[in-house]
Amino acid sequence: MPAKTLRYYENAGLLDPPERTASGYRDYDDDVLDRLAFIRSAQAVGLSLGEIRGVVALRDEGEPPCGHVLELLRHRATEIDRTIRQLRALKLELSRLVERASKLDPADCDPNRVCHLIGPS
Repeated sequence: MPAKTLRYYENAGLLDPPERTASGYRDYDDDVLDRLAFIRSAQAVGLSLGEIRGVVALRDEGEPPCGHVLELLRHRATEIDRTIRQLRALKLELSRLVERASKLDPADCDPNRVCHLIGPS
């Protein structure tokens, strides 16, 4: 993982600042690998860094975060369902526009309008 990413995660509160070597390099513990894997997996399912920070904070406070994670996952699934519905509606509208546009002559475009393919018929 790039050092820039590690520093970003430190600044974002996802990783504790590591010990430094005598020459000033960051020296991460092995348990950081587990946390990094969790962060990547959580991002892959659409959790925000803020949400991940909340989960990590619970763990750092000694609280088991899995119940909270389950709620975040349920919320994310609901958001995805809503997005899918919106995208299906958009796809239907685009199909209607394409169907309508295929029956119109582009040369008939009104010079007082931007484009007659999109807008009121």
